[in-house]
Amino acid sequence: MKTKHNSGGVLDMLIAMILSGTLGVFVVESDQSSFNVVFYRCLFGTLALGAFCYYRGLFKPAYFTKRNVLITLLGGACLVFNWVFLFKSFALTSITIATVVYHTQPFFVLLLSALIFRTTINRHQLLWVITAFIGLVLVTDLDVATLVDVNAYIAGVGFALAAAVLYAVLTLATKQIQEQPPHLTALMQVALGIILLWPFATLSDVPTIGNHWYYLIGLGVIHTCVMYIYLYAAFQRLPVTSIAAMSFIYPVVAMICDYLIYGTHINLSQILGILLVFISSLAVNLKWRFLPVRPRIVSN
Repeated sequence: MKTKHNSGGVLDMLIAMILSGTLGVFVVESDQSSFNVVFYRCLFGTLALGAFCYYRGLFKPAYFTKRNVLITLLGGACLVFNWVFLFKSFALTSITIATVVYHTQPFFVLLLSALIFRTTINRHQLLWVITAFIGLVLVTDLDVATLVDVNAYIAGVGFALAAAVLYAVLTLATKQIQEQPPHLTALMQVALGIILLWPFATLSDVPTIGNHWYYLIGLGVIHTCVMYIYLYAAFQRLPVTSIAAMSFIYPVVAMICDYLIYGTHINLSQILGILLVFISSLAVNLKWRFLPVRPRIVSN
């Protein structure tokens, strides 16, 4: 019975990560500004998640405590602008580079947790952070001769890092929410996004007719509602170790899509950097030691 339960969770997580990996393609193909893309993602995501939450009977007054609502809205602001920055990074770098840089989020969670909640960072965690930073430098390798605009590339990396920081804040905030269904939390956050992005979105620039609507609707329905349904189902069924390990399916799928659709190539040093970032991130999530423990020699 437990095996069947876990196998269902694995399938849920696999579907969620594959859907996440295709997100960059939908963003690029929509051919809209990052503010417009996120606005419509929030709009269509709110409609889809709202219908799901209503169907599941989640609109109960008991869930809407003042504390939960305030934390949810704080996290929502971080979530929405995290998307804006990440999507902007797609346009200035590539889906591959932006996705890998974005996956430095576990290290920002670690650092912010130490700063805000005074948690301790042990030497193993610190060494993994340093390793990831070295990997990040390799990933963002600047080949000036092949770059049309070096400043834009650097800005794109900066936007991806900013998105990672905001996601780290979102992660820490979400952990403080008590007894509120995650789908309802997501609904409140994307609904907030409609209000926050209204002043920034240039909706008059979006053509009335065109294929971009398929991608914008897809981002709201597929990559927000459907993906979250599978993701939260996986969270309920799988142990933390499995979730941490399978989360790397997302960037791998994103890089494959970037290569197959847009022909994005990476050099050997960037491949090494990607491996360092991924291994370090997995190590922090699973609390691996950086170096093996030396056996004690017991003298007679």
